[in-house]
Amino acid sequence: MSAPSPPGPDRPAGDQRHAGPADHQRQPGDRPDPDAGHAGHDRHDRHARHDKHAGHHPAMFRRRFWVCLVLTVPVVLTSHLVWDRLGLRLDAPGRSWVGPVLGSVVFWWGGWPFLVGAVREVRDRAPGMMLLVAMAITVAYTASLATSVGAFDLDFWWELAALVTIMLLGHWQEMKAIGQARGALAALAALLPDEAERVTSDGRVEPVPVTGLRLGDVVLVRPGGRVPADGRIVDGDAALDESMITGESRPVARSAGEPVVAGTVATDSAIRVRVEALGEQTALAGIQRMVAQAQRTGGRAQLLADRFAAALFYLATGTAVLTVLVWTALGRPDEAVVRAVTVLVIACPHALGLAIPLVVALSTALAARSGILVKDRLALERMRTVDAVLFDKTGTLTRGEHAVTDLVTAPGVQRDEVLRLAAGVESDSEHPLARAIVAAAGNAGPAPAGGFRSLPGRGAQATIDGTEYAVGGPALLRELGLSPPAELDAAIEKWSARGAAVLFLVRPPDGVLGAFALSDEVRPEARRAVVELRAEGVRTIAMITGDARPVAEAVAAELGFRPGVDEVFAEVLPADKDGRVAELQRRGLTVAMVGDGVNDAPALARADVGIAIGAGTDVAIESAGVVLASSDPRGVGAVVRLSRASYRKMRQNLAWAAGYNVVALPLAAGVLAWAGVALSPALAAVLMSASTIVVALNAQLLRRVRLDPEPD
Repeated sequence: MSAPSPPGPDRPAGDQRHAGPADHQRQPGDRPDPDAGHAGHDRHDRHARHDKHAGHHPAMFRRRFWVCLVLTVPVVLTSHLVWDRLGLRLDAPGRSWVGPVLGSVVFWWGGWPFLVGAVREVRDRAPGMMLLVAMAITVAYTASLATSVGAFDLDFWWELAALVTIMLLGHWQEMKAIGQARGALAALAALLPDEAERVTSDGRVEPVPVTGLRLGDVVLVRPGGRVPADGRIVDGDAALDESMITGESRPVARSAGEPVVAGTVATDSAIRVRVEALGEQTALAGIQRMVAQAQRTGGRAQLLADRFAAALFYLATGTAVLTVLVWTALGRPDEAVVRAVTVLVIACPHALGLAIPLVVALSTALAARSGILVKDRLALERMRTVDAVLFDKTGTLTRGEHAVTDLVTAPGVQRDEVLRLAAGVESDSEHPLARAIVAAAGNAGPAPAGGFRSLPGRGAQATIDGTEYAVGGPALLRELGLSPPAELDAAIEKWSARGAAVLFLVRPPDGVLGAFALSDEVRPEARRAVVELRAEGVRTIAMITGDARPVAEAVAAELGFRPGVDEVFAEVLPADKDGRVAELQRRGLTVAMVGDGVNDAPALARADVGIAIGAGTDVAIESAGVVLASSDPRGVGAVVRLSRASYRKMRQNLAWAAGYNVVALPLAAGVLAWAGVALSPALAAVLMSASTIVVALNAQLLRRVRLDPEPD
C-alpha cells in the first residue's frame, strides 16, 4: 500500500461508494500519557551512555580506517619482518623512524575509540572486545616503544598498525550494520500537512499552519487533501482513505456527524471538519508513541562475540600473569617479559574482531543484491529462530488496490458491453473502485460519455449515446427503487459473503444490466511464499488485517492456510495489531511481522523481527529491521535461509578464533619450550594474521546461499 497522493487543487470531485461489509468507523480510544514518550526517550538516552557504541558513527570509523590504512602500508613495508623474510636489508635514511612516528599516530588517533571504550568497560566492570583490543595495542605499543629506545628486542610497530587498522575496518562494518534507523517518528509526522484551510466566522477560508489550529476550529479538506487534525465532519460527504490508520483496504464513506482522523485523505469530495483533538491527543500521535515504546522495549542483545572477548580477556590476562610468575621463578626474567608480551600479542582479536562483522557485511551485501535490505543485524540473526510469521494482508499478501474479480450480466446483455458502458460512466471519476472498473475494460476502453455527475454516497451517473447510465452500490438501487434480476442473486450473495464490494450498472428506468465484484487482489507469489516458509520449518503462518472477517477468510483460503494451525486476525485496529504480536510472543513464539502501512509500524517495532514491504510507507520501512525492496513476500523465506547460513558462519568463525587462541596461547607462554617448541613474537603475529585469512575465506562461502525465489 503506497502512500496516498498529495493534495491537488485540480483533482475533480468524484463519487462516493458504500464501503461494503468491511466498513467500520475509527473511534478515538484511550491514549497513553503524552509525556510518556519523552520520559522513555530520557531513559533510553541515559542507557545509551553506557553502550559500548555510544558516540560511535560509521563515518568516524570509515575515516579513521582509510587514514590508518595509508599510514600502515609504509610501516609494514619498512618492518624487519618483511625484509628478513626476503633475506634483504633496507638501509634507507630515516627507516628506523617510520615505525615509531607513524605507529604512534595510528595508536593514539586510530586506536583512540578502543582506548576510550576500554575505560568505559573497566568502569562498568564489563570487559569485552574494546578492553581486549586496547590491551593488545597498548602492549604492542609499549613493547615497540621500549625496543626503539633499546630496552627490548620486540618490534611490533607493524603489528600494532595492522591490528588497529583491521579493528577499525571491523567496527566500521559493524556500525554500518547495527541499529535501526531513527526516522520512524519523523515519517509519521510527515503524514500531517504543514498547512490547513480554516473557515472563518464569515465563511471565508484562510490558510494557517497546522500548529495554529485550536479546538473547535472548522477546517476545509479538499479532494485529495489530508485531514490536519482529529475531528468530526460538519458539512459534506467524502470517501476517506483511512488505510494508513486502520488498515482498511477500501475508502470508507464518511458523512456529517462522523469522526475523521488526522492524516487520512479525502479521496473524492470536499468536507468541513470541526477540530476535536490536536498534537499529542491525535490518533496519529498515539501511533507515534506506540512505535517509540516498542523500539525502546526491543533492546539490543549482547553479541556472542562480546562474550568470547570477555572470556578471552580473562584467559589472556591470566595466562600472561602466570607466564611471568613461572618464568621468573625459573630464573629467566628476560624470557618472562618476552613470553608475556607474546601471549598478549597473540591474543589480539584479529579473527575474533572480524568473525561477526565480516559475515554481517557479506550477508547484507548479498541480501541487497536480491532486493533484501538488512537494516538491523540483530534482526537478521534472530530470523533463524522465528517460528511464527505474521503477515499484514493489505499491500503485503495482496496488491493493496481493488480489481474487478467477477462480473455477471442480466439475461440478453453482453459481458463486453456491460464493461464498456460501466467504464464510460466511471471514466471521469477519481474513486479507486471507478479506476478498477476502467482498468477492467482493457483494450476495448470505456464508451465515450458526457455529463458526468457524482452521486454522493451512491455512485456516479453519465450519458452515453443519449442514454443515462449509472454505476453504484446498493444505496443507488434503493434510491431508484430497483432490484437485481433473480439470475444475479446467487453470484451477488457469494461475493457479499466473502466481503467483496458489489457495484451495479443501471439504465434507469429499465433496471440492472450487470453486477461487478471488486476485491483487493491477492499477489500471485503470496501462496508460494507461504509454501516456502513451511518448507523452512516455520510452525505458524498468520494474517492480520483491518478488513472484515469474510474478506480475511476468503484471502486465507486462497493462500492455503491450514485450519487449526495457521491463524487469521480480522477487523484489527492499530493498537490491536501491536497487541496481537505481544499475544503471540506470550505463547512462547518468536514472531516476525511483515507489513507495509503506517498502522503496521508499532507491530513491526514490537515483533522479534520486523520486515517491511518496500513499496509501503516510509514509516513502515523505518520501523522494520529488514526491508523487501521488491515487495515479493517470498523474500521472507530468503531471509530465513540467509539468517541460518550467516549464523552458522558466525559460529564457525568464532569457534576458529577461540580454538586458535586455546592452542596458540600455551605455545606463546612457552609450555613446550623444554622440547624446543616456542613461538617467537614475530611468528605469533604471523599466525594471528593467518587466522584472519581463514575467517575471511570461510565468510565467503555465504555466497552459495540461494536468495532469489525459485521460478513458479
